[in-house]
Amino acid sequence: MAFDSLTDKLQNVFRNLRGKGRLSEADVKAALKEVKLALLEADVNFKVVKDFVKAVQERAVGQDVMNSLTPGQMVIKIVNEEMVKLMGSETTEIALRPASEITVILMCGLQGAGKTTATAKLAGTFKKKGRNPLLVACDIYRPAAIQQLQINGEKQGVPVFTMGDGHKPVNIAKAAMEHAKKSGNNVVIIDTAGRLHIDEDMMDELIEIRENIQVDQSILVVDAMTGQDAVNVAQVFNEKIQIDGVILTKLDGDTRGGAALSIRAVTGRPILYIGTGEKLTDLEQFYPDRMASRILGMGDILTLIDKAQAEIDEQKALELEKKIRKAEFNFDDFLEQMQQVKKMGGLTSILSMLPGMGLPKDLDIPEDATKGVESIIFSMTKEERQNPDILNPSRKKRIAKGAGVDISEVNRLVKQFEQSRKMMKQMSGMMSGKKRSKFKMPFGF
Repeated sequence: MAFDSLTDKLQNVFRNLRGKGRLSEADVKAALKEVKLALLEADVNFKVVKDFVKAVQERAVGQDVMNSLTPGQMVIKIVNEEMVKLMGSETTEIALRPASEITVILMCGLQGAGKTTATAKLAGTFKKKGRNPLLVACDIYRPAAIQQLQINGEKQGVPVFTMGDGHKPVNIAKAAMEHAKKSGNNVVIIDTAGRLHIDEDMMDELIEIRENIQVDQSILVVDAMTGQDAVNVAQVFNEKIQIDGVILTKLDGDTRGGAALSIRAVTGRPILYIGTGEKLTDLEQFYPDRMASRILGMGDILTLIDKAQAEIDEQKALELEKKIRKAEFNFDDFLEQMQQVKKMGGLTSILSMLPGMGLPKDLDIPEDATKGVESIIFSMTKEERQNPDILNPSRKKRIAKGAGVDISEVNRLVKQFEQSRKMMKQMSGMMSGKKRSKFKMPFGF
């Protein structure tokens, strides 16, 4: 996952700070030297690192910190605040015109950054917000680029305007605007061609589109895995066509995270969204404070809550809560909770957002990790799923045979299920009479 190495190194620095009752100026300088090395190894821009460490040091050696009862925690707090400031402090939304008008968004970037996929993800995001987007296929050079956009558009339920690869991109864009006016689309998202490297032809093409239609937002898609190169690309695009913001892709990969920490400081342009996976739903709004929390190993509960609220049916959650209180939670409910966890990005994604989990760097729970559990539950009869108490040895033997597993696996699942059910009932009892949050986490894990 992104930032793992950086997070580990920063946590080691902070662990040493917490262990000291009092901090000297030398302690702070030694700690910040380690922070500086960790940031440089994460491919953060050198000037950005220099300015960041200077800002932290100026605040950290102040009397308020040195005389604090918990100076180590104060330094960590300052690092967190400066990191948030580095990434932009406030969340930036893509500016849209009123729904009665057409907003035009020009997507650009190098080949291989995931631009076409990000374009479709963005269209899906706007559709969820009640807009009527239109995708426009202006990448006429890359083989299968138009088909890729059409497939992704269909999955998102968003129309795609294309004239094939026999027309100039500027003419396709102009025709798309006329089509949008007739069809009632109020967000036009233009997918332009990428190149293996920045060249004049690509820039001229983007400039020509901007000169012929009114573009409201020019958004650059960059690959976080390219590290410092992503920042350099953003800087050049910004100088040439004045981008309005950045979408950072592949943050779920083995990236060092330097781009996320450098882009705003170097270009002055905000990160708008981050791509966290290959699914068309894997696009998250970028929150500087949440990203700083993730990088520093403090989790990201707010994003987890957003995911849960987007994917979990509140009525079903209330019904489930009632079942748990009455000890009526069954294997059908268990199965449903597993499905909801998958929708939220899987167990690895969820656990990575919980503070203090201290997950191993190489932890990776594959998507099919729950298939064995599912096959066991699917091998049960409807009566057995709804009333687990009737599962006797002969029934378990039949279920194991149907699922193609050893009976010990069935016994293990049933035991875990019973333990979960007891724990949930106890938790529900402890919560009785207290104010319950509207947010319901999936049960069963």
